[in-house]
Amino acid sequence: MNKKAILLIAVILLGTAGLAQAQERNLSGTFDVTYLSRYIWRGFDMYEDDHSTIQPSIDLDLYGTGLGTKILWSIANTSGFEDDEWLNYTLYYKNSLLQTKTYTTDYTVGWGYYNYPDSSPKASDLQEFFATLSWPEIHPAGFIPSYTVVLMWPSRSNSTFASDYGGWLHVFGLDYDIDVAEMIPEIPVRTIHLSTDLVYNDGVLGADAGWSHMVFGLSTDLEIRNNLTFTPAVYYQSSWESSVNGENEFWVGLSMKYKF
Repeated sequence: MNKKAILLIAVILLGTAGLAQAQERNLSGTFDVTYLSRYIWRGFDMYEDDHSTIQPSIDLDLYGTGLGTKILWSIANTSGFEDDEWLNYTLYYKNSLLQTKTYTTDYTVGWGYYNYPDSSPKASDLQEFFATLSWPEIHPAGFIPSYTVVLMWPSRSNSTFASDYGGWLHVFGLDYDIDVAEMIPEIPVRTIHLSTDLVYNDGVLGADAGWSHMVFGLSTDLEIRNNLTFTPAVYYQSSWESSVNGENEFWVGLSMKYKF
């Protein structure tokens, strides 16, 4: 049995370990429709020349077991990119370790499949395994560091992606929330979320190995009504590796989320 199969089995077993305790819990999840003025994915401009995308998705929490599944569809808002539109299917498990005041470690492990419905069957498809660690209590001022590792590979040996298009991504993140409500109680904005990600690309989509880019983000959640939230966001990417992206990027995101 190869390592990829072992990893997939491990994700499933971690999630199903809690199913015996899920009998009295309800299925919950989030519907999301997001508009992005540019589709920048892991540093790459996926719809060249800065075209926008609409991304509907559904994310299901399977009865509070820690196991979840998500389906996301990326749709270009301009014709000519039909072969580059994809469906992403993700199975994941999340939980916490070392639940102490300082060293609490939240983690998520999972498997994802990127399917291009309008290209030749499976020839362009990609798969990945990923794991994310974050430490929400480690910094007294509220900064939350995180680390994500991703292994990607073409889904079949005769893929339209060359075999060397697979590889590793290492993402070092830092998040911080500013409580605006305490400073200006009259405004509807409660919290401003700041984020930054530093990315090392080791061959994904044929990129040269190295520190490829850094992304800065700012967003806030505006509650429209119970369980319905509107999230505006802005992002800036400083690009360092031309095999990933030869330009710095700025884009806007607008999301509408409904939790059930």
